[in-house]
Amino acid sequence: MFELKVTSEFASAHNLRYYDGNCENLHGHNWQVFLYVRGETLQPKTEMLVDFKVLKHELRAIMKHLDHTYLNELAPFDQVNPTSENLARYIFQQMSQALLDHAIDNAYVYKVEVYETPTASASYMETP
Repeated sequence: MFELKVTSEFASAHNLRYYDGNCENLHGHNWQVFLYVRGETLQPKTEMLVDFKVLKHELRAIMKHLDHTYLNELAPFDQVNPTSENLARYIFQQMSQALLDHAIDNAYVYKVEVYETPTASASYMETP
């Protein structure tokens, strides 16, 4: 089994709905995102699982969409609480679709980890 990891970051504001505490108020984070991709076979010609360039490009596109926004006004977070858990799931789903769009069938998004502070993170993963 091979595993790749790329990281990115974005800054945004949000407030948590139905939360009894300070995080119910508007506040911001400098989010760190860790993307893990796994697969058992390398691409025949390149002998790579997935080109890092593709992973970085697609992850940056998602970060650009989230960067310097008020998450509560951005779909799906206008309906779904913009928690770290939901951000991890959103990025996971977006990156999974990006791999499909690139016709990458030898690898899958294994996990997305989102840090809202250096000491607090949430992860999302699915069974491939």
